[in-house]
Amino acid sequence: MHDLVVRGGAVIDGTGAPRRQADVAIDAGRITAIGRDLGPARRTLDAAGMVVAPGFIDVHTHLDVQGFWDTALTPSPLHGVTTVIAGNCGFSVAPLNPAAAAYLLPMLARVEGMPAESLETGVPWDWTTTEEYLDRFDGVLALNSGFMVGHSAIRRVVMGEAATERAATPDELERMCELLRDGIRAGGLGFSSSWSVVHNDAGGGPVPSRYAAAEELVALAAVCGEFPGTSLEFVAGQGPWAEHLQQVMVDMTVAAKRPLNWNVIAGSASGLSVVREQLALSDVARARGGKMVGLVVPYVSEARLCFRGGFLLDSIPGWGEAMTAPPAEKLALLADPESRARLGKLAADSTGRGGLVNWGEKRVLQTFAPETKQYEGRKIDEIAKTEGKTPFDALIDIVVADELRTSFSYGDAQDTRADWEARRELWLDPRTIVGGADTGAHLDMLSTFSFATDLLSLGVREHNLITTEEAVRLLTSEPAALYGMVDRGTLREGAAADIVVFDEATVGHDAVRLKFDLPGGAGRLYSEGVGIAYVLVNGELIAEHGELTQARSGVVLRAGRDTITPDMR
Repeated sequence: MHDLVVRGGAVIDGTGAPRRQADVAIDAGRITAIGRDLGPARRTLDAAGMVVAPGFIDVHTHLDVQGFWDTALTPSPLHGVTTVIAGNCGFSVAPLNPAAAAYLLPMLARVEGMPAESLETGVPWDWTTTEEYLDRFDGVLALNSGFMVGHSAIRRVVMGEAATERAATPDELERMCELLRDGIRAGGLGFSSSWSVVHNDAGGGPVPSRYAAAEELVALAAVCGEFPGTSLEFVAGQGPWAEHLQQVMVDMTVAAKRPLNWNVIAGSASGLSVVREQLALSDVARARGGKMVGLVVPYVSEARLCFRGGFLLDSIPGWGEAMTAPPAEKLALLADPESRARLGKLAADSTGRGGLVNWGEKRVLQTFAPETKQYEGRKIDEIAKTEGKTPFDALIDIVVADELRTSFSYGDAQDTRADWEARRELWLDPRTIVGGADTGAHLDMLSTFSFATDLLSLGVREHNLITTEEAVRLLTSEPAALYGMVDRGTLREGAAADIVVFDEATVGHDAVRLKFDLPGGAGRLYSEGVGIAYVLVNGELIAEHGELTQARSGVVLRAGRDTITPDMR
């Protein structure tokens, strides 16, 4: 008798092969049979009329600390995700020491939009090694979770304050390499770093990895080549890329003999020519024995702004101190006519921030006070004219009444058919991987955690750009292969039973809203998946018809045990 059988569904196995009607039997966390008449089971899940597929894989998250307060890693499992990779962009939280923790906490609040109050009250910050950190999550999480070892963390531990002042000495570089070796021996999946000009710390200066010389990046990348099952991840920033940036990326993958996953690509018709030039560097790397794969976002969802978190708003010249102040202090500043006028003038005088400070173009998306409900869905310009106010005052009056919680648009984006065709080209390019969800970061700004259900609802059903079989392949076997994941990403006998059952006709996500459920009372954008019937991780049901179970069956993926060296072809 089987532990569990998923009966009556259309099995899409993740390889791109056509679907077939079959049942799936599971025993001891593994798929033991796929076919008809598989015999009795202790539990049966009815998948009639639905697709049975491998669980979706999110390769670019910042879920490094969320597991301390949310072991389900929501809302990812509600969108069919069963495996995540964190520690990206060089922003891991291990290795660690007290001085590094004091730096990394505000850095993450600034660069990744994680509320400082949540990091302060929800995270213990009491480990030292990567091994100690990874051990915290064994047997604790709902999802399979792998962690890269981040450059900025390594650099800060080794160099202290000098990490954001200068290049490393040979001795410091060797100590960094040793810390990376220790992290990979403990199970870290590889090395991540960033040279992106938008990655700045709490003081507004470049994060530690941006001070690294090319030789440092290449030496650290080469450490990954000493261990099986490792990979590289690098944030290059928006193109066109300078020649020295192109050179270091190629040198990193060649030195490591490991794939380099660079990010991020937001597909659009207007930016397609630049992205094609970037992807051409993959051909240069391949000719030298390397491999470069660009991370493409399936859909560019609407960015939101919120004064409570203040992410992006803190980049307005002169606003940094106010936007990083505690909520009560920030609210007092915005309520005070004199302080408000000063902030308004600073915004009006700023250059290069036109889209950000064009207050009249903003649209109110969600409000929280009874008297502000009337403004939901309306543009600030229209509200200001009706009430005889400036657009800035009209917006701030709503924000103050909502005690900073108002969610409003960055601007109204309009996608064209050409944009969707450009995305299709990029999704299917063998030099790309679909992802870029940034789950766990920019919590009150982005809702890209729904990347998988977006691809299925928009890319497949609404715009008819690819088939469900193609979408499932892009979300499962492709990312699993890039990171060398063992027995994940496809439905086959012997594979881990990471499975999602969904309804093609309805799959998508619920309305996005701000939910104030983080430690310290901070908010995050949130939405549940729609049409996701069952989600299983290692054979255990972790979500059923939109409701989480108590199962926490995810494993910490460790390099060399749960991964093999990825294919470099």
